[in-house]
Amino acid sequence: MRFEETVRYLLSLGVETLTIKLGLRNTELLLSELGNPQKFFPSVQIAGTNGKGSTAVVLDSICRAAGLKAGLYTSPHLISITERIKLDGQEISKERFSHYATEVRGAAEKLIADGQFEALPTFFEQVTAIALLAFREDQVQLAILETGLGGRLDATSVASAQVVAITPIAKDHEEYLGETLESIAAEKAAIIRPGVTAIIAPQTPEAMNVILRQCERVKVKPILELCNATVQSVTPQGRLRASFKTNLDLYEDVLVGLNGRHQITNVSVAIRVAESLRSAGFDISHSAIVKGIETARHPGRLEIWQGCPAILFDGAHNPSGASVLRQYLEEFVAMPVTMVFGAMRDKDLEQMASILFPFARLLVLTKLDSVRSASVAELEKVAFPIVEPEKVISTVSVADAIRKAMEITPPNGLICFCGSLYLIGEAQALISKSSAAEVHS
Repeated sequence: MRFEETVRYLLSLGVETLTIKLGLRNTELLLSELGNPQKFFPSVQIAGTNGKGSTAVVLDSICRAAGLKAGLYTSPHLISITERIKLDGQEISKERFSHYATEVRGAAEKLIADGQFEALPTFFEQVTAIALLAFREDQVQLAILETGLGGRLDATSVASAQVVAITPIAKDHEEYLGETLESIAAEKAAIIRPGVTAIIAPQTPEAMNVILRQCERVKVKPILELCNATVQSVTPQGRLRASFKTNLDLYEDVLVGLNGRHQITNVSVAIRVAESLRSAGFDISHSAIVKGIETARHPGRLEIWQGCPAILFDGAHNPSGASVLRQYLEEFVAMPVTMVFGAMRDKDLEQMASILFPFARLLVLTKLDSVRSASVAELEKVAFPIVEPEKVISTVSVADAIRKAMEITPPNGLICFCGSLYLIGEAQALISKSSAAEVHS
């Protein structure tokens, strides 16, 4: 398949969260048909509600600074599906992605013909298989896998990672993982299996109790003491200069590459994972850990594009993420904020709105190009009790929202896109395309 055909085929399998079939049998059969590529390299699996992607990219950056050839698998993507798979720091090419997708499709269709599948594996199951195939063919020394949803029955769990990490757990995806924090924590804690090294970020008491019970059940002693972090200074954009002390090492005067105080926790988890890998024989030096932390980048998460006005992109998509964004805005943003908000209807829109909307000078509501998107009418319903109607602008599309935001924001202001990573991806693609057109006009 050519790349365009590959994308059409994968999208034909359905929107990944709407068609997700929580279970490992399909992925196990598919990978077996492909020669079990996941068995050719050791893996790290990272689960959690918020911060797992940031932790994964920091760990990947550390590995590359150490000269290790790592494969990184994250989700969702912002603009191109190829963003989900990185080989030694480089996004997989469209040609290679299509090559492996063709191989995965062929294996899936053979299993259907043999009567082992009733239906094709889902979007996420097939993309996970594509990533693992790419990692095997590239002969990576380590795979870093961000869990897609939950953990217990997530496709990435088939890799049977030797090192697992759980970032802070909060409520999200309740329709799949359960209504309570305890049930959500149980799904994520299930990645802790006999014999693994488990690094656990600070948690609420409810979540931590569930995690500790799982550790006791499988006789794993978790690493709970992460880092004693001391912040020395903060840049105007929110990058922290800090020192991190573990029971093994002291990393002094590190300028964290990712914006926001919440990254202290994610960096601390990445450090402890890196140290555990070093204990397992990986050549990861002190200087590589420092360099990796300082050079890590994560698009769409408190990402700033300079300009007049400046633009801030943040994929906060649940109340916990919204709180992090609000804290960042309160601490680091003094200019007037035009907030462009679009989200999926299955999110806690009321709570996200109550956290974020009061900070906006003007609020632009929009609908995303997704069947899961909340309508503008649904967003208005949660906005009007919080924001004066004259400060709310409703738009029919993300392109329309961008135009309106640019019109109403002063040159010294800030446009903040938030509510969903899908909004961030759509907005960045449109803005980049518009900017390129202006350059060439």
